[in-house]
Formats: sequence, C-alpha cells, structure tokens
Amino acid sequence: MALIYRFIKGVALLGVWSLYAVGCYAQASNSSSAWGEPFPAEDEWMAQAQAAWLKRDSGLLARYKQEALQLAHPLAAWVDYWDMNLRMVSLKPIDVEDFYKRWPGSYVEDRFRNDWLIELGRRRDWASIQKEYPRFLMNDDRQVTCYWHLALYHADQSVALDARKAWMEQLEGDEACHLMAKTLLQAGVFKESDVWQKLLNAMEATRLKSVNQAMQLLPDDQTHFLRTALEKPASALEKKNKLAGFKKDVQLHMWGLLLARYAQQDLEAAARWMDRHANHFLPPEWQAWVWAQIGRQAALRVLPEAAEYYQKAWDSLKGGGYSQLPWSNETLAWSVRAALRSNQPSNAQWILKSIEQMSEREQQEPVWRYWRARALQQSARSGDVGEGQRNEAKKILEAIANPLHFYGKLALEDLGRAIRLPPKPAEITLMERAGTRAHPGLQRALRLIALDLRSEGVREWNFSLRGMNDRQLLAAAQWACYHQVWDRCINTSDRTRQEVDISQRYPIPYRADVMAHAKDAGLDPAYVLGLIRQESRFISDARSHVGAGGLMQVMPTTAKWVAKKIGMPFQASMLKDRVTNLRLGTHYLKWVLDDLGGSQLMAAAAYNAGPGRPRRWREGATIETAAWAESIPFTETRDYVKKVLSNAVIYSAQLGGESVSLKGRLGAVVGPRGSKDPGVDMSLP
Repeated sequence: MALIYRFIKGVALLGVWSLYAVGCYAQASNSSSAWGEPFPAEDEWMAQAQAAWLKRDSGLLARYKQEALQLAHPLAAWVDYWDMNLRMVSLKPIDVEDFYKRWPGSYVEDRFRNDWLIELGRRRDWASIQKEYPRFLMNDDRQVTCYWHLALYHADQSVALDARKAWMEQLEGDEACHLMAKTLLQAGVFKESDVWQKLLNAMEATRLKSVNQAMQLLPDDQTHFLRTALEKPASALEKKNKLAGFKKDVQLHMWGLLLARYAQQDLEAAARWMDRHANHFLPPEWQAWVWAQIGRQAALRVLPEAAEYYQKAWDSLKGGGYSQLPWSNETLAWSVRAALRSNQPSNAQWILKSIEQMSEREQQEPVWRYWRARALQQSARSGDVGEGQRNEAKKILEAIANPLHFYGKLALEDLGRAIRLPPKPAEITLMERAGTRAHPGLQRALRLIALDLRSEGVREWNFSLRGMNDRQLLAAAQWACYHQVWDRCINTSDRTRQEVDISQRYPIPYRADVMAHAKDAGLDPAYVLGLIRQESRFISDARSHVGAGGLMQVMPTTAKWVAKKIGMPFQASMLKDRVTNLRLGTHYLKWVLDDLGGSQLMAAAAYNAGPGRPRRWREGATIETAAWAESIPFTETRDYVKKVLSNAVIYSAQLGGESVSLKGRLGAVVGPRGSKDPGVDMSLP
C-alpha cells in the first residue's frame, strides 16, 4: 500500500496557466496562474520502476507495470515500454498490437515500433516488416531502413538506388546494413564496384569498423590481402608485386585504400611515396584522389603543407578524369579550408572549383554559399568586365543574410547592413496555451524531466513537436520556459520559421548572477551568456559525457585549478551549485581570454578544446578570423565557436550593448603570437 500511496501522490495534474517572468515573456500584466503549477520533483515509484528495468528484473518490473496500468499513472506508458523491451525476444505479434492499442499516437508506441522492426529483421520476418514499416513515424534508424529495403527486395520490388544510398550513408557498421549489402551483392543488385566505393568512403572518414565490414563482401583473396595490408600499409606498399595478381581496377582501388590509410598513419611518408612512385602506378584521377586524402589529413593537423598537397591533387586533374573518381563532400570541404588557411589571393578559383564539385545539397549550405560569394568577389576582374561576377556575389550574400546565424550575420555586415533582431511575435493566446497544456506527450515529457529522466523526456518532447506550426511551437516553448526547462524552450523556439521570439531562443535566466560574476571577472556579460547557451542551454545540473558540469560545463580538474588561483576552497560536488559554477567558469574564461590576447574567438575555442590547441592553430599564415574559425580541425569546436560568437551578438542587442557586430567580436586577423597584420589584402584569405 505504501508503494501505491507514493504512486498516487506523484500524479499531479496541471492547473490553470501562468507566464514565467524571467527569460521568456516578461509581461507583468499576465496572470500568475496562466501556465499551471510545476510538476512534483519527486516520484519514488517511477525511480524504482526504472531501476528494475536497468537491472533487468522482469518480475519486479511486471508488478510495477500492472499497478501503473490499473491506476492510469501518467507515465505508465514508459513502464509498459521497459517491460516490453525486456521480453522482446519472446513477444508475439498480438502482444505488440496490444501495446500499440494501449498507447496510440504516443512516442513510446513509435519508439517501440523502431525496436520491434529491428527484432523482426533479426527474425528475418520480411512480411511483417512490410506491414509494420509504413507506420513508423520517426524513420530515423539506419538499421530499420536497411531491413526495410531487404523486405522490399524479398517482395520482388526494385530497391537498387535507395538501398545503395542508405548503405553509402551508413557511418558505422551494423548487422542490418551489412546483411542488406551482402544479400543484394549476391543477387547482383549491388556490384563489386559498389563495395569498393563503400570502402573508399569509409576509409576517407576513418571509419575502420565500416572498412572491415565492407571488406568481408569482397572475394576471399582480396579480403585476406587487405586485412593484413591495411594494418601495415607501408610494408604492403613496399611489396608491390603482391598486387600484380589482381585485376587492374582492383589494383587501383587497393593502391588508393593503402595510400589513404598510410596518410592517416604517417602523412609525410605517404607524401614522399606519392612524389616518388605515383606516376608509375596511378593514373591522374587516382593520383588526384590520393593527394586529396593527404591534403585532408594535413588540413586536419593544421599543417601549412595542406595547401601544397591539395594543389597537387588539382594539378593532377588537368587532363580530366574527375567524374570517374569523385571526392566526398568532406574532402572538398577541407580543400576549401586549406585554401582559406593558406591565405593566397590566387586561391579564389580553387575555392570556387571545390565548392562547385560538392553535391547540390551541400552547395546550398550557408557556409559554402558565403565563401563562394567571397571567392567570386576576390576573383572578379576590375571594371565593367567583372561587374557580373560581383553582382552574383552580392545576390548570394543577400540570399543568406540573416541575423540569426553566423554566416547570415557576416553576410549582413559584408553588405553594409546593421544586425537587427526580428520583431517580437504576437502574445500566445489563451486558446494556444490550452492546446499546449492539454498535449499528453508534452505533459509526459515535462514530468519525465522533473523526475531526472531527462533523456526519455527530451525524446518524448521532440516527438510531440512533429507537425506543429509556428504558433504551436511558440506556445510549447513558452511552457518549457515556465518550467525552467531551458533547453526545450530554446530548441523548440529554434524550430519556428516565420515567427521568431528572441526572448525564447535566447533567454536570460539567472540574469543577476550572470551579470554579477561576469562583472567580477572582467568579462562582457553577452559573451558569457553566449557561451552558457552553447555549453548547457542554461540547465544548471547539466553534465557532459566527459564529466564537465553545471551552467558553464566546467571540468573538475579545471575547477580545482581555478579555485586555487582565486583562493577559494573547492570540492567537486560544488560544481552543481549555480553560483560556484558561474564564479569558476567566468574566471577560467577570463584567464584563457587574456592568455590569447583578448580574442573572443580563440578564447571560445580554448574553452571548448583546451588552451593548448588554439595556440597551435594560430601558427602559420596570418588570416582573417572568419577563415580561422572555419579551418578549426575539430568539428565540434568549429561549430561551437561560431555559435558562441553569434549568440553573444544577439545577447548584446538584448542587453542594450554597443557591440552588436559579429566582425567586431571576431576581430580582424589571427596569426602567430606577437605577429601583426602584414598589410595583405584580407578581403579573401
């Protein structure tokens, strides 16, 4: 009975509405009861049910499920889902259909359909997959996609193009896609050339698990040779006669794979091999591909030789052959970044050529549209002859100009326009609020998050947003704001297209604390807010997979070091305290900012990747800051610094600051410590 009592105690329905006054809508005229009472923070019953699931205690979990269903607990669907997963291998179709009937239209229904489709694939039940898959709404699981194509194949339907696309886009090896590829290869739907292309794609991305899995699809003699050769490519390349027994086309693919792997292991040695032997063994298109792989590896290491290697790749193509052996979008992206970093005006044509070879979809990304416009400006001839090219560049900049993202802001400033925030949309109506509050999926999501089941709550929340229009999204975001679930507030509002509420997308919770600690550390509050938004989305108890914690995601070792410098007693548990976290985080940010000459761009990079890396990344040619940001070798850090600086501009506008300029925050140039602007033309690096 005590268990049931705690269970019933946790069932709290939301009351009438209120508006949360900090960070989102702050209209004092709204009733304090407009959004409802907060969810209870404790629910021992749910925690015990989850513990039973994690321990795989099917007997205890079955008891919790039965009680949850009998009492119609708001989160009974999740206990039911956990129970079904524990019994997956023994489930019958009737069990599954009963589960769907209990939770129609819910996240757990579709989540379990995902799991069940994978189980059906393992059972090789293709007929059931054909029936089940069309009802799968999320459709975001690569394994399910591959099983679906297999089911279609077994139903004698044409699958070649879509199945090949799914396989090529697979990042990590898995049983479903491997089975699909093996089946379709044996049936003649896939060709051996497809396997080689898969191997090249996987090797480019250093996805060695995918490489090993794809190798198994080759004839045994080829698989055996590659398995040994790729472990020690240098030795295999010395024994050139061992490749002589294979067909010419197979030999070329093997040369390419071995040299790409060699470049990953020993870049300079691979480059020397190419200089000495490439003309003897590789036709121009293969020389170009290998040099591009060497260039990519050099660019990832921020080596000045990257531009030289890519130039050799482009020079190899003067006789044609590109279309026979295309480079991946990522290899082309690093070609652009190598050109930006080498900072030579003549690189404009190289940049244009790299972007033009990308897929049509990739070319439409703001980053490449921006740098294409800049390259067009740089390479345009003077006078009337180049006017058409300059006009084309201006049209591109106008198309991407947008105050809400990094390259949109740069485009605005390049066009000589001020960064102005969009107007506030109309207030959410009572009817819109009522629709949000009555949404069962959003209710479950907030309750799960309140119970510290954040992962489950976030997934439930995101699923519930499907198909919502701008007004519904704004109402949902506002409800999350009220409950101080700031990441859902921000991410939900970010989804709107026409109506943009800056106070939701860029809230300012804990404003007094942030302002006070920023001032104490000598930092711009807008910069601190921009960093916190990117680090934790203002979730004060956020914790990363590497152990960073709190609003500013401070690592325990870093916190201990900072605490010692400022004379503050410290224990790791103190990072959970908002005030302590802000104090330590702002002082550390100030330290890296001063160490890097006051560059907000490099300080953000140091905060994310450690202070040592930006010091090394700034070596080499002196380049403009936007180009330096784009050439950061870590994808996470590259994305991070652009968002932090972009966020800071918007927060500055909200706070009434003067620095509402992205270029002003970026600064002019980045170069070696102590270097000065050499006076070169920086209009295009």
